[in-house]
Amino acid sequence: MLKRILLVEDDQFLIDIYQKKLKSSGFEVEVADTGHKALTKAKDFKPDLIVLDVVLPGMEGWEVLKQLKANPETKNIKAIFMSNLSQREEIEKGLKAGALKYLIKSQYTPSEVVSEIKKLC
Repeated sequence: MLKRILLVEDDQFLIDIYQKKLKSSGFEVEVADTGHKALTKAKDFKPDLIVLDVVLPGMEGWEVLKQLKANPETKNIKAIFMSNLSQREEIEKGLKAGALKYLIKSQYTPSEVVSEIKKLC
């Protein structure tokens, strides 16, 4: 069975890159471009892992993860943050919120991101 990834990202360029890279690596991928869509898709799609940006329209990634962890239907879904926010406080906030990893976009190639995802799935 394919591992399911929910990619939560609002940059269409990055969506295209990561969606293609993940699919070619054998993952089933759904995309949400807002925090609200991410919450709905997490319930419907039931991903094995959510790759979550922090800066999103309408609702930031911190709040998305908080709501996912508070919901019995979605609380056990694994999540990682992938963001350009790179301050230590932001990384710690992401890990405290329940993310397994916090990847800084500028420090990982798409192939390296997929490698990190494979380690968690």
